[in-house]
Amino acid sequence: MTKKNKKQPKKNKRKVEKKKNDLNASNIISTTKLKIIFAITFIMLLALLGRIFYLQIIDGTYLSSLATKQQTKSEEISSKRGNIYDSTGCSLAISEPVDTISINPTKIKAKTDEETVKLKEKVAKAFSDIFELDYNETLEKVNKTSAAVTIAQKVEEDKVNELKAWMKDNDISTGINIDEDSKRYYPYSTIASQLIGSCGTDNSGLSGIEYSYNSILTGTSGEIVTSKDASQTAIPNSEQSFIAAENGYNLNLTIDINIQSIVEKYLNQAVEENKCSKGGNCIIMNPQNGQILAMASNPNYDLNSPRTPTSFYADDWDNLSSDDKLNRILEMWKVRSVSQTYEPGSVFKLITAAVALEENITETDKANDFYCNGVEEVNGIPIQCWVHQAPYFRTHQGESLREALMDSCNPSLMQLGRRIGASTLYKYYDAFGFFDKTGVGLSGEAPGIFFDLDKVGAVELATMSFGQRFTITPLQMCTAVCALANDGYLLKPQLIKSMTNTDTGEVTEFDKEVVRQVVSSKTADKIKSMMESVVTGGTGKNAQVEGYTIGGKSGTSEPVAGDENSGYTTSFAAITPIENTQVVILVTLYDPQGGSHQGGQTAAPVVSNILSEVLPYLGM
Repeated sequence: MTKKNKKQPKKNKRKVEKKKNDLNASNIISTTKLKIIFAITFIMLLALLGRIFYLQIIDGTYLSSLATKQQTKSEEISSKRGNIYDSTGCSLAISEPVDTISINPTKIKAKTDEETVKLKEKVAKAFSDIFELDYNETLEKVNKTSAAVTIAQKVEEDKVNELKAWMKDNDISTGINIDEDSKRYYPYSTIASQLIGSCGTDNSGLSGIEYSYNSILTGTSGEIVTSKDASQTAIPNSEQSFIAAENGYNLNLTIDINIQSIVEKYLNQAVEENKCSKGGNCIIMNPQNGQILAMASNPNYDLNSPRTPTSFYADDWDNLSSDDKLNRILEMWKVRSVSQTYEPGSVFKLITAAVALEENITETDKANDFYCNGVEEVNGIPIQCWVHQAPYFRTHQGESLREALMDSCNPSLMQLGRRIGASTLYKYYDAFGFFDKTGVGLSGEAPGIFFDLDKVGAVELATMSFGQRFTITPLQMCTAVCALANDGYLLKPQLIKSMTNTDTGEVTEFDKEVVRQVVSSKTADKIKSMMESVVTGGTGKNAQVEGYTIGGKSGTSEPVAGDENSGYTTSFAAITPIENTQVVILVTLYDPQGGSHQGGQTAAPVVSNILSEVLPYLGM
């Protein structure tokens, strides 16, 4: 039985509280910030993808080319400079193998700084002894921090061997470099120096043929292209290209070194004997093909030492400025036959006579066609004949054209010039090529300098009839005489006989080039006949050569107007033989201060001396 009043157990009525979620707790990221982070990340991802797209697609080609350039290593293959030979095959300019000595100063070092100093002093001493250099200057180079420093260039084999032996004895294998190079060498030293010209340390031509034909002699450099990584190691399986060098051509000149030597011997002798303060010049040509057999100037210089001045170029040298010294050297290098114009004087009377004969204005032997009383007055200006001056004081009286040339009479030629007229003379001057360059192929060639036709008055017409108050080059004058000796045909003067491709052996020959016929063969024969009379009985007697028929014309031009210090210029042009002429020679002497300034007295004997050796040599 259950007791009703029995107490029941009490329930636990402890209150349970629900804890609120605190969204602002410091370790919880809000939804807003999370969205911002996602947005920024997405934008950066888009930017990165855009940049990748730009670099890969839009700018990919350009960047690829930059990478290729950085990885590509190009090495030049030098071409060999061609040699220069005379017409007989004698070497006039050749290239010989030499070496360039350079150093990497940072690689010349020992274990300690003190030992390095001693080593560098030792190296500098060796360089200065072997290559004959200044020790202090050499030591300064050895102590530089540059990657590479040149010590000596164009070093001969014996010096290189001496250096190699020293390096071996002193156990030095790094820091000193010996690189292959070439040196231009001129076996005949001073012979034909202006004509041949020289090269600089880079083997490029500086003057003469070396400069004018530099591109042909130099050839074209080759190239090796390889791919290398940042450490300059060749990249395996990469492409490699090779472009072979094209070596320079060998040139064979029309110059004969034997004839050139004869010419220079007698030219130098004449300059000394006649006290020519400004030197002299001589050209020998074959009128049948235009080939130049000799072209000489006095003073010359040593091609193996082209920057050493000679003769009057060395006057007061130590007191000159650097610019003045350079100008002197450049002047010494000039080929005077083509670059220095002069007043030809009475040699030019041959041209006036040829024009008159071609135009049927006179004949060779028309008696008393001209009259010389010693002086011709033009517009009130007296112009004397040379025989009317001291010490002669004579007159020629009545003369034919032949006699006028034999006597070199100025008044007679002035009278002839008036008959011809300036317009007709200028037409023939143009035909003979006096207004243009000859095109011989030498740099610095000058054309003739004449008055404009509309400015030629009576005085100008008179003076140019006997070869004064205008200037031409010696080569222009010699080429014109060649035309008269070659049936009236003007030929382009030729210096290059042939050139040889040194890679293939192919030879290119150069034939004669006829420019035009200036006068008829009949006129040319008459001129040659009168030239022979000049030598046999006129002012050219001193040009005679026993056993040979010689024709010629003397020339004397007075100092250039306005420049009295220029002095007289004397000359003589000759042809031989008279029939089938094979040799034309022109000798020019500048400012002779000896016993005479007449071409027949100064230049004609030089012609005789030269031809007396040249003609037998040619087998004529």
